Amino acid sequence: MTHLPFIAGAYAATIGVFLILSVSAALRLRAAERRLHAVETRRERVRA
Repeated sequence: MTHLPFIAGAYAATIGVFLILSVSAALRLRAAERRLHAVETRRERVRA
């Protein structure tokens, strides 16, 4: 018997987890940049 299906499954699971974590990080980064921009804009208005 060959273990190829298990090896392929492990690689597929690794790639799947990598993609999920990457997309999640990109979404969190975009949200954090949006919040930071809002705070900086508010801070600039207060100084003026």
